[in-house]
This record gives sequence, structure tokens and C-alpha cells, in this order.
Amino acid sequence: MTASLDADLLERIRDIARVAGDAILQVYRTDFSVEDKDDHSPLTEADRVSHTIIRDGLSELTLRLPFLSEESQEAERAGRRSWTRYWLVDPLDGTKEFIKRNGEFTVNIALIDGHRPVLGVVLAPALDLEYSAIVGLGAYRSRAGGVREAIEVRSRAATPLRVVGSRSHPSPRLAAFLETVGAHEMTPMGSSLKICLVAEGAADVYPRLGPTSEWDTAAAQAILEAAGGSMIDLGGQPLRYNTKEDLLNPHFLAFGDRSHDWLAAFRRD
Repeated sequence: MTASLDADLLERIRDIARVAGDAILQVYRTDFSVEDKDDHSPLTEADRVSHTIIRDGLSELTLRLPFLSEESQEAERAGRRSWTRYWLVDPLDGTKEFIKRNGEFTVNIALIDGHRPVLGVVLAPALDLEYSAIVGLGAYRSRAGGVREAIEVRSRAATPLRVVGSRSHPSPRLAAFLETVGAHEMTPMGSSLKICLVAEGAADVYPRLGPTSEWDTAAAQAILEAAGGSMIDLGGQPLRYNTKEDLLNPHFLAFGDRSHDWLAAFRRD
């Protein structure tokens, strides 16, 4: 794809995310019901509606690619290991935040190419906040429907260190990491917004030391990498997608300052 086609494609994905976000907010304003999926994670009508809108919107693009969503049925995932380019979607990331009505939930749409996220849109509809990016062409943020502004990571970590962590998934290993890194300020946040805070330079590091799935991180990873940051596993390797039988991510670190030895805390374990 040429740069101009990429820019046009990103605009189309932003439009699809906004339509899905509007539909999510319609459910958000009602007395919605909550179900439990087989893995005991919550599911609402907003998850289903957003999934359908995004799937149908992407199917209308000139760029026809396979589609994988958190809400895809098993039959729709058949053969995914052979996919080299595909859409990876979380139609409602942060369902627990949605249920709590704190606004910290997102629509995530990513384009995966060669196991890497190369385009991403993260929309927080209740906060009227959007992040979008194409790796190699820059990352952007817009608030309240305003003009998009370029964002980039903080190239040198602050003192005290600014850490962002999960609001709904604290872990003992995170507590140990925070004790090891020393002076820090901790910001709790829901959904993929944690990675986006690192991308815009509002946080230095997001240590994820608990379970996530590939659709949880792909769009935000594209934004972070386009903004100059990195996401690595605890072996120091970049997060990659569709490389194994399951769709679970390893534990990882998302950060801006590439000169900092973020893995040092784990070598002291």
C-alpha cells in the first residue's frame, strides 16, 4: 500500500470505530444486562453490537482481509494460523470498566501484517478520546472530536517513574516490580488506554504481568510503536501476533525510553 492509501484506509477505520462507539454508548446509557462467557469474563449487548458493526464495516473496504475479533466464533477462527494479513479487533475492551460505568473502555481495531500490528485505532467513546496510528507514519490523538495532534513517547523516563497499571487486574508480581523500580507514581487505568498513555508521554511504563489476549493489545501496540515506544516480553522480544496455537500474550512491558533497562527488575527476582 502507498502512503496515501494508508492514510485513506486509516480514516475509514476511524469512521468504523466511531460508529461502533456510538452504538456502545447507546447501550451504556441503558440498564443493560451482563452475561458470563465460558471463560467467566463478562459480555454485554454492547460487545455484540460493536462486533457486528466493525465486522460489517471492514467487509465493505476495498482491502479484503480475514477478520478476527474477541467475539468471533470458533468456526470464524479456522485457518487463522495461515493468515499473514488480517484485522484483529476487540469490539469492547474493558468490559469490566463499561459495567462499572467509569468510561475507561475502548474500541480497538488493528491491522496485522507479518505478525506485527502496523495500523491501529483505539477509541474511548465515553471519554470522547481517540488514538490512531500507522507505524512509520506517526501516531495521533484527538479529543472531543477536535483536530488530531501528533503524539510521541517520553524519550527519557521521568523521576519519579510514572507507571500505569490495570485498574481491574492488580497482581502480586506487579507489586514486586514497583518495589524494585523504586520511586514512582502509579496511575490506575482500564483497557488499552494504559498503552496509549505511554504512547502520548503521560506515562513511562506499563508492566503487564497478568493474562491478556492478542486483541487486547494489537491496536495500542501499533500506536505505541508509531509514537516511538516499544512492547516487549520478559525475554526482551517484541510482542508478535498469530505465531502460536492460542491467542494469549506473554507478560510484557510497554515503555517509551528505549535506553532504560526495564528488564533489570526481573533479573533481580
